[in-house]
Amino acid sequence: MTDVQATAVDVRDEQVDALLKRLGSNDGPIEFDGLSAATDADGYALSTPESGDHRGLSEAEFRAAATEDGVAPYVTNWHYWEETVGHRGRHRRAFLRRAEAADERSVPARYVDLDSGMETEWGEVVVTATLGENGDRRYEIRHADDVGAAEDELDGYDDPLDARQIATDDDRGRYRPLKSAPTLISGWIFENLGGRDAVETLDVLYPASVANWNLEREDELDVTHWRETAERQTGIYDIIEDLPREAVEWVAEACCVDSQCLKRREWQYDEGDDLAADNGAGAFPCREPCSLVVAAARKWTKLEEEETHTYEFELTPSEKEQVEAIVDAVADGRIDEIREADVYEGANRYRTRFLRAKRFDEDGSLSGTPTDPTDEN
Repeated sequence: MTDVQATAVDVRDEQVDALLKRLGSNDGPIEFDGLSAATDADGYALSTPESGDHRGLSEAEFRAAATEDGVAPYVTNWHYWEETVGHRGRHRRAFLRRAEAADERSVPARYVDLDSGMETEWGEVVVTATLGENGDRRYEIRHADDVGAAEDELDGYDDPLDARQIATDDDRGRYRPLKSAPTLISGWIFENLGGRDAVETLDVLYPASVANWNLEREDELDVTHWRETAERQTGIYDIIEDLPREAVEWVAEACCVDSQCLKRREWQYDEGDDLAADNGAGAFPCREPCSLVVAAARKWTKLEEEETHTYEFELTPSEKEQVEAIVDAVADGRIDEIREADVYEGANRYRTRFLRAKRFDEDGSLSGTPTDPTDEN
């Protein structure tokens, strides 16, 4: 017996009908999440951890037992997972089970928490699973920044395809080429979704994230590493095969970290040859270098072909540190956070304009030093 009391829930006649039909289908006894049901020559048997064993039941007694407080939640739980969700979409089923910790917690404990809502973070969104009528589940999806906001303060949606317009542009109206970038706009909510629509909405916001998460969980994720990705490129992209391994480290450090992408990088330089760059801590994996990384690597491959030169600039110690601060601010995407009055910040706009006025000539060259040493004469 458990000391957790589940939220009261009614069992519909059709739910018990489905249970009896399954028992009569010659599929054998039912063992699911603590519910045990069977039939034999003596009649029906029904048990849960709370109710104990009921044996030798007639059909009418079985139906009555199925509505008892210690049994009803288990019956509705079985019906939701085996009849409503089913097994045809294994990735969807696995995610929805995760959303209520179904493989770790008992039915009564879950029903108590589902009554108030169980939250799962997925990228920049939060999925909340709740208990609907007769043990059905309903799902809400909103941006993590909007957790706690009233529903009427947010734009409401109910069609998963509406997530396309949400995921298209960032909060400055710029196109988001990488859907897993941490730039998803807030201010919206998908309410009262069924399980299928909830997972489809996530798939629009973060394509293939649910499937790849579950494939990894089942140890079936097919990872394509850098070497294989580079070798299969054709046309203008086939040059990335020439990018040095050291530069691939820089690619991963530049593109594949939490501040730039919410996936967790699982691809390496090659099988058995791991990159030292941080993999990220995302909930769902990245199984291969994405098209954005490949496109950027093409440019970097061409840049890495250039010979190095020694340049001499005159800068004060503070100006040197300011140049470093500007690079850091741009790389970390913090330019918009630095206010005009923050003149002690190296990347402050006025301070940067002062440096340009002082150290750059009319052609935009730093300290008047040409980029190509052969242009000095």
